[in-house]
Amino acid sequence: MKKVILTVAIAVMGLTAAFAQDSTKHARRAMPKMTAEQRAEKVTSRLQKQLSLTTDQKSKIYAIELENAKKMEAWRSADKGDMKGKMKERKAAMDEQKTKIDAVLTADQKTKMDAFRAEAKERGEKMRKGMGDRGRKDKAPVVSNPPAQG
Repeated sequence: MKKVILTVAIAVMGLTAAFAQDSTKHARRAMPKMTAEQRAEKVTSRLQKQLSLTTDQKSKIYAIELENAKKMEAWRSADKGDMKGKMKERKAAMDEQKTKIDAVLTADQKTKMDAFRAEAKERGEKMRKGMGDRGRKDKAPVVSNPPAQG
């Protein structure tokens, strides 16, 4: 009887160890390849929902976003040399795009847009901050010899 229980216990521990690591959990979903037109349409439709754009505003913003998407596509396909110079160039292009979009929007829409941008910036900073301490996630530091309380 003891041998049967021991055998079952060993089998259960072996099966538990075999299924403990789920490899599908960390599989990343492949992002679909989108053309510049698809990217511009996606951004424009999101802004349409968020800011209640008029048809004239929507067409102007689509043109701005299409131009930006084409630039980004060209930068992605270019070689990777001189990253700092390219980063400055991309930053300037992003600022130019922001200025163009702000020129199309009304004062109320600009206020909403600034709120969306601030929220996105905060999410990005939070995400970048979380990348450094991936495993910790707000755990208290482990102290090997805690001080005696008296």
